[in-house]
Amino acid sequence: MKNIVQSVGMVALVAILSACATSSPDVISRQDAQVAALVQDGVIITIRPVTVDGSQSGMGAAAGGVVGAMVGSGGSSIEREKTSLGILAGVAGAIVGNAIERMGTKEEAVEIIVQLRNGDRRAIVQAKGNETLLAGDAVIIVTSGGKVRVTRAPR
Repeated sequence: MKNIVQSVGMVALVAILSACATSSPDVISRQDAQVAALVQDGVIITIRPVTVDGSQSGMGAAAGGVVGAMVGSGGSSIEREKTSLGILAGVAGAIVGNAIERMGTKEEAVEIIVQLRNGDRRAIVQAKGNETLLAGDAVIIVTSGGKVRVTRAPR
Protein backbone atom coordinates (compact mmCIF):
# COMPACT_ATOMS: atom_id res chain seq x y z
CA MET A 1 0.00 0.00 0.00
CA LYS A 2 2.87 2.35 0.80
CA ASN A 3 4.26 1.93 -2.75
CA ILE A 4 0.89 2.76 -4.28
CA VAL A 5 0.61 5.96 -2.25
CA GLN A 6 4.16 6.96 -3.26
CA SER A 7 3.40 6.27 -6.92
CA VAL A 8 0.16 8.27 -6.86
CA GLY A 9 2.14 11.09 -5.26
CA MET A 10 4.67 10.87 -8.09
CA VAL A 11 1.93 11.21 -10.75
CA ALA A 12 0.48 14.20 -8.90
CA LEU A 13 3.91 15.83 -8.66
CA VAL A 14 4.53 15.38 -12.41
CA ALA A 15 1.14 16.92 -13.18
CA ILE A 16 1.77 19.88 -10.86
CA LEU A 17 5.27 20.54 -12.19
CA SER A 18 4.06 20.27 -15.79
CA ALA A 19 1.36 22.83 -15.07
CA CYS A 20 4.01 25.29 -13.85
CA ALA A 21 5.57 25.58 -17.31
CA THR A 22 4.26 28.70 -19.05
CA SER A 23 4.91 30.88 -22.06
CA SER A 24 3.20 33.87 -20.45
CA PRO A 25 4.62 37.26 -21.41
CA ASP A 26 4.23 38.22 -17.74
CA VAL A 27 6.69 35.55 -16.52
CA ILE A 28 10.40 36.18 -17.14
CA SER A 29 12.92 33.37 -16.63
CA ARG A 30 15.82 33.94 -14.25
CA GLN A 31 18.30 33.63 -17.17
CA ASP A 32 16.61 36.57 -18.94
CA ALA A 33 16.79 38.90 -15.93
CA GLN A 34 19.44 41.63 -16.12
CA VAL A 35 20.22 40.79 -19.75
CA ALA A 36 20.06 43.39 -22.53
CA ALA A 37 17.26 42.55 -24.97
CA LEU A 38 16.51 43.64 -28.54
CA VAL A 39 13.42 45.89 -28.64
CA GLN A 40 11.49 46.64 -31.85
CA ASP A 41 8.53 48.98 -32.33
CA GLY A 42 5.47 47.93 -34.27
CA VAL A 43 1.70 47.94 -34.63
CA ILE A 44 -0.59 44.94 -34.28
CA ILE A 45 -2.21 44.03 -37.59
CA THR A 46 -4.22 41.06 -36.31
CA ILE A 47 -4.56 39.05 -33.15
CA ARG A 48 -6.40 35.77 -32.72
CA PRO A 49 -6.86 33.22 -29.96
CA VAL A 50 -4.99 29.90 -30.32
CA THR A 51 -4.24 26.93 -28.09
CA VAL A 52 -0.67 25.79 -27.44
CA ASP A 53 -0.77 22.00 -27.38
CA GLY A 54 0.39 20.32 -24.18
CA SER A 55 3.78 18.63 -23.94
CA GLN A 56 4.35 14.90 -23.93
CA SER A 57 7.74 14.45 -22.30
CA GLY A 58 6.98 10.88 -21.27
CA MET A 59 7.11 11.66 -17.55
CA GLY A 60 3.33 11.43 -17.19
CA ALA A 61 3.20 8.13 -19.09
CA ALA A 62 6.08 6.67 -17.06
CA ALA A 63 4.57 7.67 -13.73
CA GLY A 64 1.10 6.49 -14.77
CA GLY A 65 2.51 3.17 -15.98
CA VAL A 66 4.27 2.55 -12.66
CA VAL A 67 1.14 3.35 -10.66
CA GLY A 68 -1.06 1.23 -12.92
CA ALA A 69 1.29 -1.75 -12.81
CA MET A 70 1.56 -1.62 -9.04
CA VAL A 71 -2.18 -1.30 -8.52
CA GLY A 72 -3.02 -3.96 -11.12
CA SER A 73 -0.60 -6.58 -9.85
CA GLY A 74 -1.86 -6.44 -6.28
CA GLY A 75 -5.38 -7.79 -6.81
CA SER A 76 -4.91 -11.51 -7.43
CA SER A 77 -3.33 -14.43 -5.64
CA ILE A 78 -2.40 -16.36 -8.83
CA GLU A 79 1.07 -15.31 -10.04
CA ARG A 80 0.36 -15.45 -13.79
CA GLU A 81 -2.86 -13.51 -13.30
CA LYS A 82 -1.01 -10.90 -11.20
CA THR A 83 1.54 -10.41 -13.99
CA SER A 84 -1.12 -10.08 -16.70
CA LEU A 85 -3.21 -7.66 -14.67
CA GLY A 86 -0.09 -5.67 -13.79
CA ILE A 87 0.88 -5.31 -17.45
CA LEU A 88 -2.63 -4.29 -18.55
CA ALA A 89 -3.01 -1.84 -15.70
CA GLY A 90 0.48 -0.45 -16.45
CA VAL A 91 -0.46 0.25 -20.08
CA ALA A 92 -3.74 1.86 -19.00
CA GLY A 93 -1.90 3.93 -16.40
CA ALA A 94 0.63 5.11 -19.01
CA ILE A 95 -2.19 6.26 -21.29
CA VAL A 96 -3.91 8.12 -18.45
CA GLY A 97 -0.62 9.62 -17.22
CA ASN A 98 0.21 10.86 -20.73
CA ALA A 99 -3.24 12.46 -21.03
CA ILE A 100 -2.88 14.16 -17.63
CA GLU A 101 0.50 15.59 -18.60
CA ARG A 102 -0.79 16.81 -21.97
CA MET A 103 -3.88 18.47 -20.48
CA GLY A 104 -1.85 19.99 -17.63
CA THR A 105 0.56 21.72 -20.01
CA LYS A 106 -1.97 22.98 -22.59
CA GLU A 107 -2.23 26.79 -22.70
CA GLU A 108 -4.64 29.33 -24.08
CA ALA A 109 -2.61 31.79 -26.15
CA VAL A 110 -2.76 34.43 -28.88
CA GLU A 111 -1.12 34.68 -32.28
CA ILE A 112 -0.10 38.28 -32.90
CA ILE A 113 0.84 39.63 -36.34
CA VAL A 114 2.92 42.81 -35.97
CA GLN A 115 3.96 45.29 -38.65
CA LEU A 116 7.38 46.73 -37.77
CA ARG A 117 8.33 50.33 -38.55
CA ASN A 118 10.56 49.19 -41.44
CA GLY A 119 7.62 47.36 -43.06
CA ASP A 120 8.63 43.82 -42.03
CA ARG A 121 6.02 41.65 -40.34
CA ARG A 122 6.42 39.22 -37.46
CA ALA A 123 4.08 36.52 -36.16
CA ILE A 124 4.43 35.75 -32.45
CA VAL A 125 2.49 33.21 -30.38
CA GLN A 126 2.43 33.81 -26.65
CA ALA A 127 0.24 32.84 -23.71
CA LYS A 128 -2.45 35.27 -22.75
CA GLY A 129 -1.03 37.79 -20.33
CA ASN A 130 -2.50 40.51 -18.14
CA GLU A 131 -2.63 43.03 -21.01
CA THR A 132 -5.47 43.07 -23.51
CA LEU A 133 -3.93 43.69 -26.91
CA LEU A 134 -6.01 44.74 -29.92
CA ALA A 135 -5.44 45.30 -33.64
CA GLY A 136 -4.07 48.82 -34.14
CA ASP A 137 -2.25 48.91 -30.78
CA ALA A 138 1.31 50.24 -30.76
CA VAL A 139 3.50 47.51 -29.29
CA ILE A 140 7.10 46.58 -28.64
CA ILE A 141 8.59 43.20 -29.42
CA VAL A 142 11.19 42.19 -26.84
CA THR A 143 13.65 39.46 -27.87
CA SER A 144 15.85 38.00 -25.14
CA GLY A 145 17.53 34.62 -24.78
CA GLY A 146 15.90 33.28 -27.93
CA LYS A 147 12.42 34.09 -26.60
CA VAL A 148 10.09 36.79 -27.89
CA ARG A 149 7.22 38.60 -26.18
CA VAL A 150 4.88 41.37 -27.26
CA THR A 151 3.72 44.11 -24.91
CA ARG A 152 1.94 47.42 -25.30
CA ALA A 153 4.31 50.29 -26.13
CA PRO A 154 4.80 52.98 -23.51
CA ARG A 155 2.87 56.14 -24.32
